[in-house]
Amino acid sequence: MGKVLVVDDDESVGEVVAAYLERAGMVVRRAADGIDALELAATEPPDLVVLDLMLPGVDGFEVCRRLRRRSPGIPIVMLTARGEEDDRIRGLEVGADDYVTKPFSPRELVLRVQSVLRRSSPELDTDRPPQQPDVVVDGDLTVDRRARRVHLGGRELTLTLREFDLLSWFVGHPGDAVRRDDLMREVWGWDFGDASTVTVHVSRLRDKIEAQPSTPRRLVTVFGLGYRWDAAP
Repeated sequence: MGKVLVVDDDESVGEVVAAYLERAGMVVRRAADGIDALELAATEPPDLVVLDLMLPGVDGFEVCRRLRRRSPGIPIVMLTARGEEDDRIRGLEVGADDYVTKPFSPRELVLRVQSVLRRSSPELDTDRPPQQPDVVVDGDLTVDRRARRVHLGGRELTLTLREFDLLSWFVGHPGDAVRRDDLMREVWGWDFGDASTVTVHVSRLRDKIEAQPSTPRRLVTVFGLGYRWDAAP
């Protein structure tokens, strides 16, 4: 299933998470602080990182930033305390793909990790409807779903896992006005969750695909509803 780096300074939480992931067939390495996490990620790059935000020394936010600079495509699932919405939003803004709130069900975490790993591996991603084309061209934007690559004006963009999934969904549904909770179900696979997750990812995606993110022309806001993708003429 893949190699997972679990970063948590709470030894009991780290042991439980590692045990459940290993039981699901994954190879797990553990780190108790940010420095160890960055060193382990550099010496043996993982397929996914489970990252607690509250770490001694270098905190999870900075770890996430550095991982993103070094390996932009690595999936990151962050662990946050229940009710800490500001931390969750900040974690998403610095590049986390997904989150699980503490206290959490270890089985829920395993399912979330499996889902993210599956989406990050094109050969394992069976969630995409077979009738949708592998390559979508929208003006100067090209989205290759199978290779998980995006080019804008001939330049390849670096997108995180969720940014790519979100863009892939939008270009496959041009002109459709969609609510944030519907996007959460379609893109994240969640039946419930914090809608701000969608808002943050839309903002991050606009920064990369829009000439002027503050006045988007492709990924536009439908006030009182959600968002719409306006395809190029």
